[in-house]
Amino acid sequence: MSKLLKATFLAQAILAILVGLPLFLAPGRLLGMIGWAPVEPLLDRLLGAALLAMAWTSIYGFRAASRSQVLILVQMQAIFCGLGAVGFLRHLVLPTYYPPMVWGVFIVLAVFTILWVWALISKR
Repeated sequence: MSKLLKATFLAQAILAILVGLPLFLAPGRLLGMIGWAPVEPLLDRLLGAALLAMAWTSIYGFRAASRSQVLILVQMQAIFCGLGAVGFLRHLVLPTYYPPMVWGVFIVLAVFTILWVWALISKR
């Protein structure tokens, strides 16, 4: 398995834990600290749970020995990040102001989408 794929799994796991754990445990506090008003505590906690589950799979992917063992994980990550980026972009192209944090989330999702798709098309 390539070093880039291992690094992508590790980076995604760390980021998902750093965001997912506070979203799951105390969504209002986290979102308030970053200037993003909580919309629905149940959905915020569900997103936190999803991010923690993705972190778990990324840790598994990081520890895997071969690319064939993680192919489905890479596909899942690519789909999640890709759909998330498209969903955010749909709002960002409208002539409405969004705080820099929203743009930051979009950029992170877009970068991870590129990395996961690269992992899918690369033969290493």
